[in-house]
Amino acid sequence: MTPTIRRLLAGRTFAALATALIPTTLTLAVIRTGSAGDLGLVLAAEMLPMVLLLPLAGVAADRWPARRVVLAADLARAAAQLGTGAILLTGPVRIPGLAALAAVTGAAVAFGNPSARTLVAAAVPAPDRLRVNARLGVANGLAQLAGPATAGAVVLGVGAGWSSLLTGALFVCSALTLGGVRTPPPERAAVRGGFLGELRAGWAETRRHPWFLANVLAHGVWHLAAGLLLTLGPLIAVESLGGAGTWVLLSQLGTAGLLIGVWAAGRLPVRRPLVAVAVASSLQALPLTAFALRLPTAVTAGAFCAAMFGVGVLSPLWETEIQRRIPLETLGRVGSFDTLISFAARPLGLAAAAPLAAVTGTAAPLLVAAVLTAAANLSVLLLRDVRAHPEGKPSLALR
Repeated sequence: MTPTIRRLLAGRTFAALATALIPTTLTLAVIRTGSAGDLGLVLAAEMLPMVLLLPLAGVAADRWPARRVVLAADLARAAAQLGTGAILLTGPVRIPGLAALAAVTGAAVAFGNPSARTLVAAAVPAPDRLRVNARLGVANGLAQLAGPATAGAVVLGVGAGWSSLLTGALFVCSALTLGGVRTPPPERAAVRGGFLGELRAGWAETRRHPWFLANVLAHGVWHLAAGLLLTLGPLIAVESLGGAGTWVLLSQLGTAGLLIGVWAAGRLPVRRPLVAVAVASSLQALPLTAFALRLPTAVTAGAFCAAMFGVGVLSPLWETEIQRRIPLETLGRVGSFDTLISFAARPLGLAAAAPLAAVTGTAAPLLVAAVLTAAANLSVLLLRDVRAHPEGKPSLALR
């Protein structure tokens, strides 16, 4: 492993852990002194800039060196978290201040996400990308597992302010690490029309890849269904599967399945990566069906674990295929549409779950979501580009 790749892995790990600390810290800080409405306002203040700024962030990722954009985004997130810590440590919780800093965090996430993907593609040679993406997936999975527990322990032990200060320090570490990643100068074609011209060119490049658009829309259905499951699953677990402890157990098993899937992604003999991505995405239908039918806990646990294993497999394969098939000079703009659909679809599922369940019960939305998820993701197999074998490569398995 080269020093550049080690630096890249370390920096992304710092950022992943810092990102995983934020939701639990804010939730515990606001709920203990505010209300659910206050929490919703703060979380919405973070989400809205993410969605609105992503297309512009894609242009920035292609226009400027990716490491500089990532550096600026991490420093902005560090400043926002240090400011949050100062608010929480110096007096009563001030919701407008927290919401403003959450908006800064959301904007920084929007600009950092496409550039981080571009940075991996620019810094890592093509033969090593699957291995690196798989390791990044393991780091993200471990961060998702450790982040809430770490934030909860710090908040309960010494206070939410200190958890935000820790988060800010981790973003500083990420900035210092990723900001030093050296990449070859990118080749950028001149585009007439300035910033808007580049945005239009990015959309034109996106439309040039039907396999990408089909997968992104299918993944949007997946994220919408995941929002439904994350809302209705705990309710069903409490009512029919033994209580809140069962949901916690299922979540832990799902995380284990995710980590195993990420670890396996680079080692399975995958000859057609996008076929594997489609099949892995469709596994989300299993837990949706199991919860809808209120199947026994053991069956539901197996379905949930299988679905999360699929997520672990598809994430590095999908990232690697995007980096392989999309030209580096347009990767930020094209990839930003992928992230935009993901950011927008899951909150929609979270918001729609309770109203739908109030009208139809919990089973119908989950069963419909299961059918749509399987149909949307498996239908992309009809595209020749999805079934095509990677040019000149017998397999993407690591050796």
